[in-house]
Amino acid sequence: MNAPWNPARAGNREPFVAFVCDETTAEAIRPIAAEVGWSVDKVNKGGLRNAVQSLSVSASPQVLFVDLSESGDPLNDINALAEVCEPGTIVIAAGQVNDVRLYRDLVASGIQDYLLKPLSPDMLREAFAHAQTMLNAPKAVEASVERPHCATAVIGARGGVGASTLATSLAWLLSERGKRATALLDLDVHFGTGALALDLEPGRGLTDAIENPSRIDGLFIERAMVRASEKLAVLSAEAPMNSPVITDGSAFYQLQEEMRTAFECTIVDLPRGMLVQHPHLISEIQVAVVVTELTLAAARDTIRILSWFKSNAAHVQIIVVANRVPLASVLEISRKDFEGSIERAVDYVVPFDQKTAAQSAKLGKPMAEAGKGSKTIAPLVNLADRLMATSDAGDDGDDDKAKTRGTSLIGKFTDLKALISKRREKK
Repeated sequence: MNAPWNPARAGNREPFVAFVCDETTAEAIRPIAAEVGWSVDKVNKGGLRNAVQSLSVSASPQVLFVDLSESGDPLNDINALAEVCEPGTIVIAAGQVNDVRLYRDLVASGIQDYLLKPLSPDMLREAFAHAQTMLNAPKAVEASVERPHCATAVIGARGGVGASTLATSLAWLLSERGKRATALLDLDVHFGTGALALDLEPGRGLTDAIENPSRIDGLFIERAMVRASEKLAVLSAEAPMNSPVITDGSAFYQLQEEMRTAFECTIVDLPRGMLVQHPHLISEIQVAVVVTELTLAAARDTIRILSWFKSNAAHVQIIVVANRVPLASVLEISRKDFEGSIERAVDYVVPFDQKTAAQSAKLGKPMAEAGKGSKTIAPLVNLADRLMATSDAGDDGDDDKAKTRGTSLIGKFTDLKALISKRREKK
């Protein structure tokens, strides 16, 4: 209804559909609709309830007439209609309640007009003529800079390194600091925290997509994604543990494709196991943020992930982030030894900040928002700026690849063995 205009879909929709509560209203509408050139067969019985049910499974028309006479709470019901109505739909409502406040609230919610029953021919002609004028008028398009889509995968080298926390903060920074329309796609179907970190209910969008990949299109994305703000939307899930996910990954790939069209940036919270199960998910990713910690186990797994990218997705720019880094005196291995082991530099180091993490969880806000101004957040801000700069410049990441002094995986594991031996000597 009052969502942004999308002209690509307008040509494939019915010009007019009406849902009325009684035959008197239907008889008043049919001749006026015929005068305009609209089909009288599109005047249906059932009122608002039938409208919501019908439009939840089919495309909404360019002009929608809906009768609110049987609605106990017109404003709430119109909001329910807005959830299933495609962007750009012009809605004309009618009802029996003569209340100026209701009229103003309905117009503010996005409808074009509210007509008081009984309906007269002149009243309908004027409303339909106004609707046609709105349809034929040039559509306002927001002035925006044409930018390549920024697709970033955030991958944890180990469980518990804080990859999901980083992904949520990056998505928030891109949307708030960068003013980019951003999608956060959390592909941990059973234990995803993308919605939880933003204090949102995840909904069924992701599980519906997995069960019915053929349904995935632009309209599905608009309805399934949960809005965290004007510029940030989330697709996450908390699927039941007794329902194993059986998929070839096509749904995940289609979701990424549709998000490329609908958003300027996509942050994919990608569980590391999916690199093995669904390697095709990386094909359209520009940047992979590998989140790790300064431990031997994380060094081993970071080596393996970097090697996988080198062999299977050389086009992806790799950024290594050491997260939750404690004071130097309590490190398991030093940054220098870690970098020597993985044979490349750590790009960003995010200090461990228990206070900010706790505040973030209590408020239901990403760490980047809860810890504004904190030194802990500064590396994340710099990383978000780098992602935006990479997108704007169309950088292929060659500079970062040059930093990686990758030789053989055997050589890297030899360094790890040396570190393990050093630790044992200290004991």
